[in-house]
Amino acid sequence: MHMIEVRNLTRDYGNGKGVFDVSFSLQSGEAFGFLGPNGAGKTTAIRHLMGFLQPKKGACSINGLDCWRNSEKIQRSLGYIPGEIHFFDDMTGTEYLQFMLRYRGEKSDGRMKSLLDRFGLDARGKIKKMSKGMKQKTGIVAAFMHDPEILILDEPSSGLDPLMQNRFVELLNEERAKGKTILISSHKFEEVERTCHRVGIIKDGKLVALDSIGALKGLQVREYVVTLETQEDAAAFSKEPLEVTDVLGTCVIVSVQNNMRALIAAMNRHAVLNISAPEQSLEEVFMQYYGDGGRDGGGSGV
Repeated sequence: MHMIEVRNLTRDYGNGKGVFDVSFSLQSGEAFGFLGPNGAGKTTAIRHLMGFLQPKKGACSINGLDCWRNSEKIQRSLGYIPGEIHFFDDMTGTEYLQFMLRYRGEKSDGRMKSLLDRFGLDARGKIKKMSKGMKQKTGIVAAFMHDPEILILDEPSSGLDPLMQNRFVELLNEERAKGKTILISSHKFEEVERTCHRVGIIKDGKLVALDSIGALKGLQVREYVVTLETQEDAAAFSKEPLEVTDVLGTCVIVSVQNNMRALIAAMNRHAVLNISAPEQSLEEVFMQYYGDGGRDGGGSGV
């Protein structure tokens, strides 16, 4: 049974906004990255999973329970960080966290204290006086302190400084190692690469890619730098039937997509000294789907 399942989810807000026939699922113990710029549909899909929105078409389920009909039961047992966290501002952070423990029927606050220490958070002050980073830490503690088996995280490290971002990634990997099921929507590509097994890329409300990070990288165009003995050799190599993007002295830069045989054959005909392939990041994969105009600036989006 899938721990999280989205089946043909559709909600049309008009003017191309919303989600359209989106389907994906997570197995128990899987960490899944959900990528897309603001307005692509990430948060709309997550709000359906949380039971905040009723699907116009399709369905969502968590641990076999329908997300709309069983939202209260689901929300009590999972960990959730919304893209825009709203608190009871007149409470202190400690009062809010204790309230969440009581809401979930938890009796021990041992993990809460451990998480507060981990993120260096003094939660005794009023929430309305907290910085963005402090509020985000409070939200992280609230989501993780009851040791949930399923975590749904929408831009979870927003507002954290680099040190706290690294601590959060360490926490995610610890939870993943325990077999937790994690869905993380993020515009921080390194965060997703370091924590997730698979990713889904959503564009204009439609899922345009769904695979392991390694497989998606393998499908994309890669650049290879071929070093020859002399500039004359490089000039001769550049005339091979390959997609040559540049010639820099004795180096020829070649773009390849599923055509390694042609590159290898060309190399066998020339005095090649070296070949290298710069490491391809998940961000580069993402940008091949979106182009420069789709660069995500953060936030929760639609």
